[in-house]
Parts: sequence; structure tokens; C-alpha cells
Amino acid sequence: MNRDPLFTNVPLPIFAEEDGDAISPGLRAPTDIYEVARLTRPQREERLGNLIKQAYDIYQLSLDALEGREHMGSLISWSGGNDSNVLAHLMRPVATHAYMANTGIGIEETRQFVRDQAAAWNLPLIEKVASKKDSYGLFVTNHGFPGPAQHDRMYQRLKQRQQRKARNELVTNGHWQRVIFIGGRRRQESKKRRSLGFLDRDGSIINVSPIINWTHLDMTTYRLAHDNVPINGMSVKLGMSGECLCGANAKPGELDRVREHAPEVATHIDGLAARARANGIQAPFDRWGHGQGKPLESPMCSEGCGAANTDPLWQLLDPLAKDDPINWAIETTPKLEEAA
Repeated sequence: MNRDPLFTNVPLPIFAEEDGDAISPGLRAPTDIYEVARLTRPQREERLGNLIKQAYDIYQLSLDALEGREHMGSLISWSGGNDSNVLAHLMRPVATHAYMANTGIGIEETRQFVRDQAAAWNLPLIEKVASKKDSYGLFVTNHGFPGPAQHDRMYQRLKQRQQRKARNELVTNGHWQRVIFIGGRRRQESKKRRSLGFLDRDGSIINVSPIINWTHLDMTTYRLAHDNVPINGMSVKLGMSGECLCGANAKPGELDRVREHAPEVATHIDGLAARARANGIQAPFDRWGHGQGKPLESPMCSEGCGAANTDPLWQLLDPLAKDDPINWAIETTPKLEEAA
């Protein structure tokens, strides 16, 4: 991606000079999550109000970054995961479209959840699928299953190129037109993301991250404050959206959970493994989630690529977690299924 450094270091005239405090956070760095955990519920709600305002201020900067170019649309990048659903709920008032990358190695229930919810909100959905030459199945057949070192390669094939296809539906003149993609990247998700900017540009695409400084606890507070945030049952069961199961950053036990809750996807992965072996792929690359290779992470890839977005440690430490609808769903979904 050709990133313009101006978009990483945009001046912040609309924000306070200081980094703020836990209740009125600044933009330069996220609040330490332990400080957030020590806030009372009213303080958490006050903080959330400030974060919501900040999110819209950041989005406004993406409009300012158009610099006179024609604005062809603002698309919410939506995976169907818990955090992604919060982003979609928060930013839908300014969105013209929703966008979903159909990676070809995800769970159909999650994709259908996004389709149905976008339709319920009257939000046009642009869904793009990887071409045959970029397909996950072809890659596995020829090279074996990807490991951590190939995560960026998977992101480029399965997601980045689909984003550009979505761009092409709206942009006909890359010099004079721009499209904004609203993403859910957060700096506290990983070490590599701590230095992320809130804007970057790829040609006629402007990527903006309105919730970049939100913590996991802030996502909980938002769901408590807005009881109509949609919940994807598959994301609750898996602890991740399941929209991309490339396995590059898979954790132990992940395929077992997929096999339990989406057996058709696990069967598909088993078939790919058989094809890879028949094509001469040797161990460990004939095995999904083998974990071989130096870990890499695309700063653009959010939840769904092997990182569970429900941290049980923070669920225990967070005094509000017991009231979180995601926790309610985790506790009651097995019981509801048994009753059915």
C-alpha cells in the first residue's frame, strides 16, 4: 500500500493539546486499560460520550482530507464480529454503504448476518469475493496452508484486493474522486497497532479508524449503553467473527471450535488439506493452523484473522462485564440451543 505520511501525521487542531485523561481522552494514545477499569459506571459512560464525539471528529478529518475531490461514498468495513458490529452501529448515520470482503474461507452464517443487518438498516451492502487466481483454495493447493509469516499475503489476496474492487464500483476517476472506508482498527489490539495513524490513503481510497483509541472495556460500555447493537450468534460461539479462517494466525483449539459450530467449514478445510497433500505439500504446511514462520501482522486486518475478540481475563476484571449483552449471549446461547 502506498501510504501518504500526511495521513499518519495529520495535525490535530480540533483536539486538545494534551493527551487528556481517562474520562476525557486525547487522541495521541489510548488510555491505559487499567485506568479505564478503575472508573465507575457513570464515569465510563461519560468517557464513552467523549469517545463517540471523538470518533465523529476523526471521521470529519477524513472528509477534510478529500481536499476538494468528489466524495463518492463512505463505506463501513463490516466483518460481523462483535467489535465490527459496534463500529457499524456507531457510524451508520454517516455511511452511504456497508462493505464486506467475502474471503471464501469464512462462515456463511456470519456473512448472512451482515447481509441481513445491512438490509434491516437500509444500508446498501457491497460484497466482493476473491478472484479464482487469488482464491484461498488455489493458494493452499499450490503452497500449503499459510502460517504467521504469510498473514500479510493472505490479507492482500483475500481482503485488500476486494476493497479495491468495492472502490471501483463507486470511483470512475481516481484522480478527481475519493471513497472513504470506515474501519474498526484499535491501537490496543496489538503491539504493531500502537503506532497506527487514524487516517491513511491508498490512491483514491481514504481509510479512517474512528475508534482507534477505544479499549475493549469501552466496547463493553457501548453495548451496555445501546441495547440495539446487533449480536452475531456465530461470533459469540467462536469468540471471533469467522469471516476469515485462513489460519495464518490460528490459535490452539480454534479449528476444534470451528468444527463444533461450523462443521461444513471444517470439512472444507479437511478437503483442502487432502488436495494439498495430493499435490505434494509436505508437513507441516499440509495442516491448517500449523503456526510455522515468523509472526507478521497486517496493521489493516482487524478481528477475524485468528484473534478471539472476547478476552476472558478482561471479562473477569471488568466490573461491568457481567451486564454486557455479549456475556449474556455467551451464557445463554447453549441453554437456548438445548431448549430448542
